Amino acid sequence: MTTDTQQLMSRLPAAIALHSASGQVEITPPVLLAPLAGITDLPFRQVVAGFGAGLVVSEMVASQEMVQAKPSVRARAELGFGEARTSVQLAGREAHWMAEAARMVEADGAQVIDINMGCPAKKVVGGLSGSALMRDPDHALRLIEAVVGAVSVPVTLKTRLGWDDHCLNAPHLARRAAEAGVQMVTIHGRTRCQFYKGGADWAAIGEVVRACPVPVIANGDIIDLATAKQALAQSGAAGVMVGRGAQGRPWLLAQIAAGLTGQDIPASPEGAVLVDLVSAHYEAMLSFYGVPLGMKVARKHLAAYAEAAGGAAALRKPVLTATAPAEVLRLLPEALTPAPAMGQAA
Repeated sequence: MTTDTQQLMSRLPAAIALHSASGQVEITPPVLLAPLAGITDLPFRQVVAGFGAGLVVSEMVASQEMVQAKPSVRARAELGFGEARTSVQLAGREAHWMAEAARMVEADGAQVIDINMGCPAKKVVGGLSGSALMRDPDHALRLIEAVVGAVSVPVTLKTRLGWDDHCLNAPHLARRAAEAGVQMVTIHGRTRCQFYKGGADWAAIGEVVRACPVPVIANGDIIDLATAKQALAQSGAAGVMVGRGAQGRPWLLAQIAAGLTGQDIPASPEGAVLVDLVSAHYEAMLSFYGVPLGMKVARKHLAAYAEAAGGAAALRKPVLTATAPAEVLRLLPEALTPAPAMGQAA
């Protein structure tokens, strides 16, 4: 074990406790799955949780639309109610709808509610939700207070460093959010105006850590154990949140957690084990969405699995264009086999 790992182990909490009226939710290990639109649906979150994750977070749900019961949004909101270590993420711009949505998801069994103030998407920001709220921290606090006051389950917050380089107000917002009852804050190490360009500024997350009395989680560009260690060392955060790095590698969070806690790092699945895993995930998507939609939703996941496995690009197209589930399952073993290295005989 390296000295750096020993130092991280001595500082990382064994568990992050989120308190509620009925007890507490423990986040252990302090490695979390980020909410990703179109990716972190129930089947994917279940695969990640099966390997081990401190917390998995649902796709963002628009609060007003969920309360008004538009089926497509309600379907997203229903993912994971009652499941252990699962958080439902809400977004919105009006305190009334945020509070009503929070009450609804709590009644449906949500164990943790996360407030989104970090999404940079134009359609979200244009509606004055997501990271647009960083431009009006007083209004943001009214939303936070409404949600915290509406429910008895723990409430957390996910946001960015600020709107742009001239508005880096995450430390101020995080401190006020904690004073309002938020129990954990996750910071993506970019501003809204950066979107996903440039590198995440983990050191800047450290300013939030120093200002905020509740645990802070570092997010952004954490794609393996090495970057997780760097993010923790530079930020002093209590844990890390992994996003797109887990796509095609749902076992990644377990590997990072093992490395951060000094345990043996489990090997990445390969061969027949990987084929069985991907096949089971594929069939879970078909069951959850129905066959026609499930086949479409599955394509991005199958492509990510094949790319992570090093499968030949030419073998992915038949899998992604197959018109029957049986054909997809037949082709998976070949698509998930690493392609021979250049100059190596096939």
